[in-house]
Parts: sequence; structure tokens; C-alpha cells
Amino acid sequence: MRFDVFPWGASNRFYFRVVQPDQKKTIIYASALIFGILLIDQIVKIYVKTHFYLHESVEVTSWFFIRFEENNGIAFGMEFFKGNNKFILTIFRIIAVGALGYYLHHVIKKGYKLGYVLSIAAIIAGAAGNIIDCVFYGYCFNSSVGQVAEFMPESGGYAPLFCGRVVDMLKFPLFSFTWPEWVPWLGGDSATFFSPIFNIADSAITVSVFVILIFYYKRYLSGAAESKDTSVESTIEEK
Repeated sequence: MRFDVFPWGASNRFYFRVVQPDQKKTIIYASALIFGILLIDQIVKIYVKTHFYLHESVEVTSWFFIRFEENNGIAFGMEFFKGNNKFILTIFRIIAVGALGYYLHHVIKKGYKLGYVLSIAAIIAGAAGNIIDCVFYGYCFNSSVGQVAEFMPESGGYAPLFCGRVVDMLKFPLFSFTWPEWVPWLGGDSATFFSPIFNIADSAITVSVFVILIFYYKRYLSGAAESKDTSVESTIEEK
């Protein structure tokens, strides 16, 4: 982003224009972000998969653990699809990423804010990172139950293509507490915040969604939003 200043009318008034990066630069930024997130996500997952057995946990600090888990679900270890239905979830993810890719092309072409474009790109990268697990990990690795998995073992992988499980490893148990007795169903139970286990791809999706909701919802997603934002113009009158 750069600021251009132009004289406008009287000598004591100036015209300011905030110029957004052109489409080519925006495409480069978005592509670099997608590639970077995918690279880091897969490096971490492959390292954990080939150095940890399932459920193994290493304490880094009192509030950060590396704990190897696998899941069939959407994100943060949530389980929704199992068995043969795992194939359906993987296909759904691929279709969703394709739709997001088309939308990313649309917002770049329309000149949307760079921050919004990068947020969409990060969501695509996160979703694609988990798709890689689902498509290839079952075929490329054997089981991690009670052992450290091998890459391309002679005995074959633990699942066919498109039916692998997502690798999670990040756990942040920031603090523990006990629910008050008056809370229905939970009163007296102990709980930990934050208990879900997730990965880099999940983080990219979650952070980007929050950025969009906080900074860009009114501009692009609400009913009154403008469909295009190419520049911001203002005038300053010197006294």
C-alpha cells in the first residue's frame, strides 16, 4: 500500500489517495501465504506422524503441549464422519476449497482490501492442509497405534486414498477450573480451557474467520456492504 498526494484546486488543499496493491501483487501475496501455510502445516504434521505414537504427549510448558491425535472430523478434533462416510467428508472439503478458490479470484478481480483477500487465502490454505491429510496420509503411512508410523511401509497404509485421518498436535491447557454447583449438568465438574487439540491448518482457518468478522464483515458480508473497494479518498484543508 502507498500514499499518493496530488494538488487539488487551491494551493492550500491537497488530495490524498490510498492506493491498493495491483492485482498481480495481490495474487503473489495470496499465493505466497497459501504456500507458506501449507508448507509449515505439512512439515509439522509429517514430523509428528513420524516421531510420535498416537496419544503421545510432550510438555513444552505448563500451558503448551505437543500431543499427537488423529481425527475424522472438521477441526479441533471434532468427530462427525466415520467409516465409509469419511470419503464423503473429503469430497465435500475438496468442493468447498474449489468454491473458495473461485471466490478468491472474484475478490482479487474486484479489488477488495488486501487484508480480506489474505484472510480468504489463509482459509483456503487451512482447508487444503487438512485435505492433504485425508487424501494421502492413510495411503502413505501405517498405523500410529502403539508405534511410530513409517512412510510408505511395505505392508501398505492404514486406509485407502481419501479416507485418511487429520493429524492434530497443538494443545493449550491455559487454565483449569470447576463449574459452579448451580450450572445445569456441569455443576461441580472440573474443566480445562482450552482443551481441544488442533493443528496449524485449523489455526489459519480460525484466525482468518475472526479477522473477517471483526474487520471486514460490515464492508463485504453484511447486506449493506459495498461490493467493491478500490481506494479511499480524503481531503485535508490547511489552515
